[in-house]
Amino acid sequence: MTASIATRLPAAALVIALGSAFAALPAAAQSADKEKCFGVAAAGKNDCAAGAGTTCAGTSKMDHQTNAWSYVPKGSCEKTVSKSSSTGYGQLVAFKAAAMKDDMMKK
Repeated sequence: MTASIATRLPAAALVIALGSAFAALPAAAQSADKEKCFGVAAAGKNDCAAGAGTTCAGTSKMDHQTNAWSYVPKGSCEKTVSKSSSTGYGQLVAFKAAAMKDDMMKK
């Protein structure tokens, strides 16, 4: 019986290791055609974070939070509206919020 347990443990470890490796594949494939875009996520809808106030997915406290990012199709970030950005569009890196104009706050 001891030999049987000794045989099963390495096999189980191999199964766990392979399962973990395959579980990471969709995330890698997803990021190939997407890019991180800061300042575009709705409150609680971010994919992850870049600084204080957030930890990861779903933890942004406000719409267009400047240190929280979401995946968007590659090449579309700087065309996606962001009410907190000085350009009015998402950024490829975390940024400090621009002063919001009255007309932007109404949208």
